[in-house]
This record gives sequence, structure tokens and C-alpha cells, in this order.
Amino acid sequence: MEIELQPIRENGNDGATYSANERVAAGNGAGGASRIPDATETDGLLFGQPTSCNGETVPSGHTTEAQRTLGNTFCPRKMNSVCRMSRERVRLLLIIVCIVVLICAVIGISLAMCAAIHVDGDDNFDSSSFKVPRSFNGSFQLPNRVFTEELSTLSSNESQALAADLQEKLDGLYRSSPALGRYFSAAEIQAFRNGSVIIADYQLMFVMPEEQQDQLRNFTLSREMVYNVFRQFLYDQVADESGQMYIAPVSLNMF
Repeated sequence: MEIELQPIRENGNDGATYSANERVAAGNGAGGASRIPDATETDGLLFGQPTSCNGETVPSGHTTEAQRTLGNTFCPRKMNSVCRMSRERVRLLLIIVCIVVLICAVIGISLAMCAAIHVDGDDNFDSSSFKVPRSFNGSFQLPNRVFTEELSTLSSNESQALAADLQEKLDGLYRSSPALGRYFSAAEIQAFRNGSVIIADYQLMFVMPEEQQDQLRNFTLSREMVYNVFRQFLYDQVADESGQMYIAPVSLNMF
């Protein structure tokens, strides 16, 4: 049997030996030969793409760096686009709000100007042209006041004081009426009578223009209108607040 002798080579200064088929590590090693197996076709790929502990392929250093650079380039662009869209939305919202405020201001100013310059035709009348008289007579009861002898004479102080208070009450009632106020002339208490309670006889006087007297007699200054205004006023009064001036609504008569 023949034995082939291999040449022995020394490595470094330590005198370590190795065979021709062994690879020697660079530098001053400890004297032991480092045997590195021959490289194969897959060595480069395995070194460039090592696998992780989960079995996934880990990209090489160059690939990771490229992906990181691409990500850093993409994110600012995306953020800039989002910021630009947000600014545009805020600007659009501000424009809409300004338009709404402007419209409201224009409407408010227009209404104020219309109210200032508007003149109601019904409030524009000449009372000097009202010359045709129209009057209503009637009576009512004062249940909270006791009849005295002085009230039987209209010239007595008590009668005059009570008559003045009642006339002022009726005057305020009809002058404040939107429909009848312009035509009202005066209210007069003509007498006090003794019944189960005090009965007061009154007269209401109105004046109206000649050109509208027929229409006014049938509608505005009709007996029903004048009577209903008086009766509604009596139902709205409070007995405790009116005191001795309280007028019983059911006792109202008018003709």
C-alpha cells in the first residue's frame, strides 16, 4: 500500500503546521489550523440573506438600507399631502362661515332698515276729519262698593270722585284698543242707581269720517265690536286688584 505524503507548512511564528487542504486563519493564531470547508454556490446567498429565528428570510444590509431610505422618503411626502388637505379643509370651512355671517348681517340690516322706514298706513290718519258722532249707552254693576245717599246725586263729591275714576278706566280701555282707539272720543258716567249693588249708567262716544261711516257702523264701530272689547276687558280684570272699582262682567249692558 502506497502512502502519499503531504507537504507540511508552518503558520506564523508559532510553528503550527497545517496540511495543503486546510485553510489557515490570518494573523498570529494560537497555532491551531482553522479548517474552513470549501465554498459552494449557495454560500453567497446564505450569507447575504440569513434567516431569522422564525424561519423568515432577513434582508441583507444593502436591502434593509434601501427600504429604510425609501420609507423615509415616502413618509414626509404623505404627511405633507395630509397637511395640505387639512389646510384646504380649514380654509374652506372659514370661507363658508364668513359667507353665512355676511348673509345674516345683510338680512339683519335689511330688516332694521325696513322697520325704520316702514310707515303703517293705518297709523296715518287725520283725526280732524272725524266728524260723524256715534255713541253707545249702557250700565254695569259695582258689587264691591256700598251704595250711599251721596251717590244718588251726581253733583256730590262722592259721586264725582267715583264717576271720574270710572271714566278714566273706560277712557284707558278704549284708547288702548288697536281697532277703536282712533275713533274714541270720551266716556261719561251719567248716574248711579241703587239696586242690590251700585248700578252705574254710562255713555261711550265715538267719531268717524264721513266717507267710511257706513262701513264703520257695520263692522268696526258696530255694537258687537264695542261691546266685546268692553266685556273682554272686564273678564281680564282681577277682583282683588280692582277693589271697589271692580265691575261685574255679567252685569254689562250696552245699546
